[in-house]
Amino acid sequence: MIVSKKKNIFSLIPKVDDLLKEEKIKNLLKKAPRIIVVECIREHIDHIRNKIIKLDDQEAEAFKIDDIKLINDIIQSVELKNTMNLRKVINATGVVLHTNLGRAILSESIKEDVWNVASNYSTLEFDIDSGKRGTRYSHVEEIITKLTGAEAAMVVNNNAAAVLLVLDTLAKNKEVIVSRGQLVEIGGSFRIPDVMQQSGAKLVEVGTTNKTHISDYENAICEETGALLKVHTSNYRILGFTKEVPLKDIVDLGKKYNIPVVEDIGSGTFIDFSKYGLYKEPTVQESVLGGADIVTFSGDKLLGGPQAGIIVGKEKYIKAMKKNPYTRAFRVDKLTLAVLEATLRLYLNEIDAVRKIPTLRMLTMSFEEIMEKADALYKLLKACIKNCTFEKINGVSQVGGGSMPLEEMGTILISIKPKSLSINKFEQMLRNYKTPIIARISEDKVLLDVRTIKRNEFKIIADGLSHILMGQRGE
Repeated sequence: MIVSKKKNIFSLIPKVDDLLKEEKIKNLLKKAPRIIVVECIREHIDHIRNKIIKLDDQEAEAFKIDDIKLINDIIQSVELKNTMNLRKVINATGVVLHTNLGRAILSESIKEDVWNVASNYSTLEFDIDSGKRGTRYSHVEEIITKLTGAEAAMVVNNNAAAVLLVLDTLAKNKEVIVSRGQLVEIGGSFRIPDVMQQSGAKLVEVGTTNKTHISDYENAICEETGALLKVHTSNYRILGFTKEVPLKDIVDLGKKYNIPVVEDIGSGTFIDFSKYGLYKEPTVQESVLGGADIVTFSGDKLLGGPQAGIIVGKEKYIKAMKKNPYTRAFRVDKLTLAVLEATLRLYLNEIDAVRKIPTLRMLTMSFEEIMEKADALYKLLKACIKNCTFEKINGVSQVGGGSMPLEEMGTILISIKPKSLSINKFEQMLRNYKTPIIARISEDKVLLDVRTIKRNEFKIIADGLSHILMGQRGE
């Protein structure tokens, strides 16, 4: 539709009703709501109109409206708008517990059990044996106590809520003694002192940033002391001239003065990662065996399950927490409980847990397996994409999620440098692909870390690169 004069171009812009009669658009209306289709049509028409307004007379002579491209652009816009905002991405960053990307991903092996609960009525608060109302905590309490050796357990919506509930129950309007070196910020500007203040507990700092002695705790104990708190600094390390009081010494002190000892171990794990060549993180079992009255930890970090705050410990304290009004506000729903129970059941056999829970699988992956994955992705990309430079280079992956901050795991990266695009534009287009591909940029190259990429995502990456680069060639 080439026109000679600018004023005549406007009359050639398709009308909304005419576009709705196009066969491809009618097929689109079978899959997408009419309101979204019409909205996208109007947006593209407005875009064309605004583009025409900016043309000079010479540009107007050569201007044309490509009907086929317009319809395809409308279809693409509708598909994008009709996609959920919360959707799958490919994590090619090498950060296993990437907070912005949802932290732990769940095991494929549990999806049938979880869907059976999600899509049907369930025993959420129903006791089958008695035929009466039950408690939602019973579904996970038994298996948590079996795995940890604790007397009792309960679950809330995250670990910050767990710490708040514990302190509000045990030490409201009382003092809680904690080492100055453990007053951590746990992400999103949430800090241990702030959580303590909200609980009504009064913070008593002891020791110094790098050194705290058991005498510091004992000298601070008074009639107002409600609890002794030990916080695992899971998201940073203090190195050099340091001293931290072992849990056993704090437990002995708590027994001496009849004061409960609370340990917040943050990430929380049932697996001794040192057996797999990684940094030794305190396990929940060790904390319970060490005598802590209450232990709190997250469900969606090293545990590899859903977002949750898990509380284990002495039965008398757990019972008191279940009666706390905060428990109602912090309670978890049936989906969280279903995912958590199914994930925890995998831990009954450590070999199954390491093999089937993605977080554990990625963290304990051998370098030989990483090399094999890298070779497979490299060969696939080289075979189907010609206008890029590909390399395999050594790199490091990170644990993420505020866990094991000093751990650097050797990995293989696929570096990509397109010949027809700036690296920033290329990375942006990867992010905006229909299945977003989230990668790193370094030294003017895009880097893909195969540790966090599933094998069934290799083809999606190859298709995405082909789509992006073909579009740049005008194909």
